[in-house]
Amino acid sequence: MRAQRTREVLHWARVPNESVPEVKIEDLHKSFGGKPVLDGISLTVARGELLAIVGGSGCGKTVLLKHITQHFNPESGRVLVADHEAEPDAEGRAPLRDLATLDEAEFDRIRAHWAVVFQRNALLTGTVFHNLAMTSRELKSMTDAEILPLARKALADVGLDPDVVLTRDREQLSGGMAKRVAVARALVMDPVLILYDEPTSGLDPEMCAQIHDLIRRTHETQPALAAIRRGVVRTSIVVTHDTELLRRLRPRIVMLHAGKVVFDGRFDEFITRSEPYIRPYLEQMSILQQRE
Repeated sequence: MRAQRTREVLHWARVPNESVPEVKIEDLHKSFGGKPVLDGISLTVARGELLAIVGGSGCGKTVLLKHITQHFNPESGRVLVADHEAEPDAEGRAPLRDLATLDEAEFDRIRAHWAVVFQRNALLTGTVFHNLAMTSRELKSMTDAEILPLARKALADVGLDPDVVLTRDREQLSGGMAKRVAVARALVMDPVLILYDEPTSGLDPEMCAQIHDLIRRTHETQPALAAIRRGVVRTSIVVTHDTELLRRLRPRIVMLHAGKVVFDGRFDEFITRSEPYIRPYLEQMSILQQRE
């Protein structure tokens, strides 16, 4: 039964609005120690899209993600993101803002509509509630009383009993529970854009399948902003080596190699490609998935 569950392919009716960009990357370059990591990356992520970024170790997947979150600044090129705090145009498009032009207050206003699920979960020392509440306190100036019902709902949404885990310390969580708490922390923010960095790395197949389901459900849930801004739906970007995630969720797949985009398409096409940089990677994905 469990094996059958992991083979199931998940389908849904969401069709991204390709005319409305959520993230736009233009000719992005970044080097470390004189070695190019991103070498002219250009990529547009449409509103409502589920996008997976794949590629071998050191190809720049996480570096690209960290440019979107402004942990890194580009040497050249631009990263533009939708500003959901600004008035949309007549077609419902939020204006794009160049991250390099934003001051700290402007960036905080924009990233209040984002959430990140980190590879190692990045849970803080303290209770589950402390972890779920921290970002909402900082970015939205919410009180604990305002956050509590949101935290309880988020935990229930990821399949955890809030009465059991809300006051539990980080050190008391299993690996699977910690991953769910990391996703719940993202849900408390009710993000329009959610970014996952290796969300299933090192997990067993059954837990991976549960996280796949969770990513799908999270992606399909309408953010509260949809009630205010016409046409707003959730956009998800997933950095991963997980072949089963790609097969089950059928995202748009972008592969990086030698600092460039070498594939941009769908799963069925991806697994049939024979290029010398794609076939070896496909054969190594399961090993990389367990190692990283």
